[in-house]
Amino acid sequence: MVLFHKADFIKNNMSDNTLTNKENNASAQEEYKTCENCHAKVQGMYCSQCGQSVESTLRYFWSVILHLLDDIFSFDSRASRTLFPLIFKPGFLTNEYIIGRRVHYVPPLRLYLFVSIIFFLSLKFLTGGESHFFNVGNSSNNLTKIEHHLVELNKQKALAESTQLTQVEGEIARFTGYKSDLTRQKSLAIKGMTDEILTLEFQKLDNKEAFTQKDQEKLNNLISKMTQVKNGDKQALNDEITFGNNEDGSFTLDFLSDEHNKKLDEFSKLLTVKAKKAFAEDTGPLIREAIEKLPQLMFILLPLFAALLKIMFIFSKRLYLEHLTVALHSHSFIFLSVLLIELIGLSQSYVNKSFPSIVGFTDFLVVVIVLWIPLYLFIMQKKVYKQGYLLTTIKFGFIGITYMLMIVLTGTIAFIWGLAST
Repeated sequence: MVLFHKADFIKNNMSDNTLTNKENNASAQEEYKTCENCHAKVQGMYCSQCGQSVESTLRYFWSVILHLLDDIFSFDSRASRTLFPLIFKPGFLTNEYIIGRRVHYVPPLRLYLFVSIIFFLSLKFLTGGESHFFNVGNSSNNLTKIEHHLVELNKQKALAESTQLTQVEGEIARFTGYKSDLTRQKSLAIKGMTDEILTLEFQKLDNKEAFTQKDQEKLNNLISKMTQVKNGDKQALNDEITFGNNEDGSFTLDFLSDEHNKKLDEFSKLLTVKAKKAFAEDTGPLIREAIEKLPQLMFILLPLFAALLKIMFIFSKRLYLEHLTVALHSHSFIFLSVLLIELIGLSQSYVNKSFPSIVGFTDFLVVVIVLWIPLYLFIMQKKVYKQGYLLTTIKFGFIGITYMLMIVLTGTIAFIWGLAST
């Protein structure tokens, strides 16, 4: 009986040892993986021999998109710690990334890519191809003046005598037409001429500046030309739009051969015809095509801007990738700021009708954002490169002027590329 129990105990013990060994082998197999690159055993997420991650980068497309969206929009993730300092704390994110505190924030390249995608999509689709960021100048000022002038004209109409009524009604109709041209007209040429006409009209009404006979002739010519364009006369724009750099209207470059100059001139004439058609009719397709080209061009501009920073701060002994981080963060901030201006512009018509008392506040908010952009970039440069105010101001001015020239060149390329694609 004792022997039986002893044999049974040995059998059970051997069985337990076998199970334990199997579990240990299984756990060892789970703990150690094989690197697909060098076939070494890997413990953890990265191979100690070649450094390759054991996690496959080949995933379902939607899982990658969801992972990206989770990083950006999940407010219990890095996005909640990234967006606020990106907008309100110049240079903070860049300095954190450079000194090595990176795990708490969205990486600069990923942040730029996502913000730029949102920005350019909104610029193209939400605004119908026209940016409110560039509408904070003459057009918006003239629209405000028209609104006030129409209010005054309607008051005059209510008190006008029969002899003056026709004149007041005619002026109401004229300024209502100007308002329609600025808000509903698709032709960029007509909008531009309307802005010029209104500048002269309000100069004449205000009597703050002497309105000369020359100004009156200019006003009459603009009204006549705009009427011709509205009636479909594209020849009225002949003198306004040309890509030629010679007196005869041709386009040539001295360093090119005759054959290449001939092709270049033919291309410039084709662009001229397309531009006249687009500006006289609907500029929407042209603007949308140009906006489509901007993301690629901006992606080329980023490393060039970083190279400019590298040259300007060559004695700072900073790596090129540090300057590129500055470029990525600064552009992400600019895109978010302009996007906010776009959203305010989109809400303006609703605010004007539903909450007229806060119209002045929204205009003030746009001005604050526009002023915050250069101030933010100046503070960012000061905090990242840690130079004195005088040297920072000089370099900031030079970088700003150079970058604006680069932006103008980028915009010109996008315009010509978009025009060629229409």
